[in-house]
Amino acid sequence: MATTNIPTRKLGELEVSAQGLGCMGMSHGYGKSDDKQSIATLNRALDLGVSLLDTSDFYGAGHNEELIGRAVAGRRDEVVLATKFGFANVLGQPTTIRGDAAYVRQACDASLRRLGVDHIDLYYQHRVDPEVPIEETVGAMAELVEAGKVRHLGLSEASAATLRRAHAVHPIAALQSEWSLWTRDLEQEIVPVCRELGIGIVPFSPLGRGFLTGRYTSVEGLPESDVRRTQPRFADGNLEQNLAIVEKLNELAADKGVSAGQLALAWVQHRGDDVVPIPGTRRQKYLEENLGALTVELSADELAAIDAAAPAAGIAGTRYDEVSMTFVNG
Repeated sequence: MATTNIPTRKLGELEVSAQGLGCMGMSHGYGKSDDKQSIATLNRALDLGVSLLDTSDFYGAGHNEELIGRAVAGRRDEVVLATKFGFANVLGQPTTIRGDAAYVRQACDASLRRLGVDHIDLYYQHRVDPEVPIEETVGAMAELVEAGKVRHLGLSEASAATLRRAHAVHPIAALQSEWSLWTRDLEQEIVPVCRELGIGIVPFSPLGRGFLTGRYTSVEGLPESDVRRTQPRFADGNLEQNLAIVEKLNELAADKGVSAGQLALAWVQHRGDDVVPIPGTRRQKYLEENLGALTVELSADELAAIDAAAPAAGIAGTRYDEVSMTFVNG
């Protein structure tokens, strides 16, 4: 169900394909990956009309940016490159978030070198630094725009109040946060503020880290290094309750003639014309399946049925462990 006629949407003033590609799993989080396979998938995405590629300096400790740089060499004009900074981890030390001006400049220059480009199209702060005023961080990011190193600015997992303060310093093109049928906490306050300010929304993990596709009914088959093994929603007890949601999605998807993943992703696509999800995959098969969601039309009744199948109150477990949750909605 892949399509070469991918529509576009706007993130602020930045035009991108209506669905992007999250690249984290090609280097980080889901066990061993294959660079050759990943580069083939990246090029297939570009061939099909996907323009937005999303990475971070944190993914694979820089490997993901280097990988994307290799893949897009010679195709730079086809790509909207988005990357992130903010995790300043030292091996063996607790997770550290940095948003001070000096670090912003340092991180950007390092990302440009790894990507092999002279500018980044969309530069996000990966998590908000609670110790540094957002005005300082975004002020430094704005200087990167003035210097021509960055075109547009974004924040990830920021609160409504932080978005307002940041946008007052420099226009914020996009907010990247988790949004799916099992993560809907941004709907009440954050989405309305984004729309008030003209900030586009980039949902990551729109398929619930693959869970909503129905492919995972246990963590037993996952690599030992897979992050899902540590996430509460995949833990015993929670997993069984959450699987009931997938069963209902499978039924609705079968009635529609699509996969459960396509139905879940189409639901996200229908959240608004300012929404650009970035499902991640390293396989061409799933890339093409995900793009098929762009052609799935959902009526009001169908959307209501999907909502009823996955009520927010029915999700068991938080999306991260206790420490990681402290970095959310800063």
